[in-house]
Amino acid sequence: MITNKKQFLIEILKALAKLIIAGVFIGILKKYDAIIAVILLLKIFYNSYTEIIKPKNTKNWLLLIGMILTGFGGIVGETWGVKNGYWEYHGVTRELPLWLPFAWMLAFHYLYKIERNLIPLLKNQSQKNKIVLAILLSLILPAFGEIITIYLGVWTYYWPYQLLGVPLYAFICLVFVHMLVYFILHHICKKYKINDIVFN
Repeated sequence: MITNKKQFLIEILKALAKLIIAGVFIGILKKYDAIIAVILLLKIFYNSYTEIIKPKNTKNWLLLIGMILTGFGGIVGETWGVKNGYWEYHGVTRELPLWLPFAWMLAFHYLYKIERNLIPLLKNQSQKNKIVLAILLSLILPAFGEIITIYLGVWTYYWPYQLLGVPLYAFICLVFVHMLVYFILHHICKKYKINDIVFN
């Protein structure tokens, strides 16, 4: 199924390293949500500049659309979860930290880049295999990042059936949000004949 197992493993290890760094960063600065928000927003501007504004021929507008959709969907979910007492953020004076929408936006960018790097390593790059890869990545990687931040005291889930602090419902929600955005972007690519390795 994988053409270059070594490269595939390297990409996964790089992705895990980024998650660890991001999780520790948010965990250490959790009381300073405005500072985290500014840094994450600067990262979004940087990503947008390098992949959308700067390129002359290959402007990746799907990236911006995906980040906006994921940021919006994430905040709707976060508001619903906190208001209903399903989870709670610690160390900040407000219910939702200021950095949340930007973290959701960067989560999309993060998963998109991993998928973009891993798909060429698949022997069969069918839509089915791309979807299976997207589901597996969105099931495992975001939850791994959540485990780090949970153990650093950023937030607590109150849902039952937890694995290392992450409940089964959270795994399902993370996959649902990513796959919903995936579905929307796939149809945008299909309708406007956009050639994208991840969504088309």
